[in-house]
Amino acid sequence: MSLIVSELSTIATEKPAAVALSDKYGALSWEAMLTEVNQLAAALQSFHGQVVALAAENQSAWVLMDLACLKAGVILLPLPAFFSPAQQQHAIEQSGAVAVVVTQSLAQDGDVALSDRLYLRPVTAPHSADIPAGTVKITFTSGSTGQPKGVCLSEMNQLNVARSLLARTAISQARHLCILPLSTLLENIAGVYTPLLSGGEVILKAAEELGFNGSSGLDIRRLAAELDRVKPDSIILLPALLSALIAYIRQGWQAPKNLKFIAVGGSRVGSGLLEAASEVGLPVYEGYGLSECSSVVSLNTALMNEVGTAGKVLPHLTVTIEDEEVVVCGNSFLGYVNEPDSWYLDRVYTGDIGFIDYNGYLHIMGRRKNLLISSFGRNINPEWVESEIVANPAIGQCIVLGDARPFCIALIHLADNSLSDTEVDSWLAKVNSTLPDYARVRHWLRMPEPLSPLTGTLTANGKPVREQIEHFYYTDINHLYKEQA
Repeated sequence: MSLIVSELSTIATEKPAAVALSDKYGALSWEAMLTEVNQLAAALQSFHGQVVALAAENQSAWVLMDLACLKAGVILLPLPAFFSPAQQQHAIEQSGAVAVVVTQSLAQDGDVALSDRLYLRPVTAPHSADIPAGTVKITFTSGSTGQPKGVCLSEMNQLNVARSLLARTAISQARHLCILPLSTLLENIAGVYTPLLSGGEVILKAAEELGFNGSSGLDIRRLAAELDRVKPDSIILLPALLSALIAYIRQGWQAPKNLKFIAVGGSRVGSGLLEAASEVGLPVYEGYGLSECSSVVSLNTALMNEVGTAGKVLPHLTVTIEDEEVVVCGNSFLGYVNEPDSWYLDRVYTGDIGFIDYNGYLHIMGRRKNLLISSFGRNINPEWVESEIVANPAIGQCIVLGDARPFCIALIHLADNSLSDTEVDSWLAKVNSTLPDYARVRHWLRMPEPLSPLTGTLTANGKPVREQIEHFYYTDINHLYKEQA
């Protein structure tokens, strides 16, 4: 029996008629949710111990499938919508999935109905996969190079995080609006398990309902309108989304007063962006995590908050610093798919450079592999500088360069094209005033087009591919340095 489903069943007996899940198709009470989970689990029994992939937009059926797999002992493989078709196929093949479950809009002839909204499509795995015992979920994480890797998680891996978040945030019966895709582990655990375990409600909206459009980006007016309509207690945002909301508030919009907790993460958050959020009244709290630790490792909250840090480490974990690298113990993943040498390790070497201050707050400076070493021998974390520069909502993207060079430069793409070079210079001067001399950006270049997975300058989940970016702008970068020399 699944521990998560068992705890939710106990809550359901206490409030059977209260709403647990809601989406564009309607609301599901706690009693109805558990009834559907049980029915779906029964339909999945023949797949016990096997991998089944899930390709679906944010809706109640996604959550029902997730919980049903836990109860039926099926290993769930959420397929990220931001993965390319080739990456999705790679995940299916590498994990040895025997079926893909899709929603009605993606169903094809021959698919088998599991429920009124979920359909199962058998697939033939090219080979069997090596998966560590105890795996209940495989989340594929894409780095800046190579194919995505399958991170294997147990149920306790995920439940430990959800329980710690519940204790740390102390939000009872939370109404949470899922904004990130549920295939993102952070939203899956912090946005579904945690609010449900609090006895709350999870509100699910498809990307287009929230104003997201793959070709044209974000319609911030649509997102703001949904926040006004739903009035959630909590949401999870990426820094770029937070920046867009702050800019919209400055144009006159007011965030709902119900909004008590906005978690922001996914990449380093600049202190300038957090200060801007505070100025417009948004209750924003930065955190840090990685898939290998089942998402969240540390988090700021209303009672324990130090702006500019990643918060205090969650109680089920221990974090140490070894040669400046953040090392996490206590909730390690089971290992990577098809990589037995990675199985059952008790420590996760994160690859992130950081430190813990005297008050116990974790600071994340950036990825070790991205460290710049200037020609004067100074170590510079580009993500630190970049996060401060993009705190200005008018700046959409920024890449800081300077490895083996005498000073740093920045490649900048403006979210607001009306911004003049003089205004950018003024903002950079403000940022530079907060930085040590060796980390200051001396000059910048305007990128005519945004970084994108289509050009190979971003990964599928939006992280910069720095080598490709430098190659792309090689001539301009060299010309600038020669000019200044």
